[in-house]
Amino acid sequence: MNELSQGQIYYLNKQRRRKKIVRFSRAAILLGFLFLWEFTANTGIIDSFIFSSPSRIALCLRDMILDGSIFLHIGVTLYETLLSFALVIILSLIIAILLWFSPGLSEILNSLPKSALAPLLIVWLGANKTTIIVAGMSVAIFGSILNLYANFVTVDPDKLTLIYTLHGNRFHALTKVVIPSCIPAIISTMKVNIGLCLVGVVIGEFIGGREGLGYMIIYGSQVFKLDLLILSICILCFIALGLYGIISAVEKYCLKKR
Repeated sequence: MNELSQGQIYYLNKQRRRKKIVRFSRAAILLGFLFLWEFTANTGIIDSFIFSSPSRIALCLRDMILDGSIFLHIGVTLYETLLSFALVIILSLIIAILLWFSPGLSEILNSLPKSALAPLLIVWLGANKTTIIVAGMSVAIFGSILNLYANFVTVDPDKLTLIYTLHGNRFHALTKVVIPSCIPAIISTMKVNIGLCLVGVVIGEFIGGREGLGYMIIYGSQVFKLDLLILSICILCFIALGLYGIISAVEKYCLKKR
């Protein structure tokens, strides 16, 4: 293995220092914001009833941890998000494959008013968990289908020609060329969909939920319990970061295996 030159070592050390400075700056900004928020709320510069404060939010979190209610709401939202995400990925792949096999069908579906279907489904299904899961799916599924189909039809035609030259059929082209070539696009679509499904689920909980973080936000706003509302939003941010991080880790693993 070749040794690094002095210039390369200097560059790598510079990049490490830069990353440390960025991390420190982010932490300092966050801590400064929290301190300023707490100080202004305690001194009456801002109305703590309207804007709450970090300490009040921490007390709200402590109380919900002690009674276990926070785990129930987080679990419900995670379950609905992951289920809608899984259904979106599975259905998107199946429908995109069907469209790839039948170009005529793709032209018909592209002319449908897709965004108008979701509200109808929600009304038909009523206010229940199914509605929330459908709401999570409706935000992501149509864009996911079109994105996957667009990647399927732009696969290198020379590779497809080689499959057909070797007496392969359409199925062989799909499994040997199209799907393997589109793995990065599929994972990128998953990264987008996980966030969209979370947004859709929260919207669904706004409409008909009795549990979950979306319900906590609506309930907190209705009874003017801003501690609960802001806590719910903060938890949603951490969940979104965590889910996106997991998909990103899967993406890095898959790209290394290619």
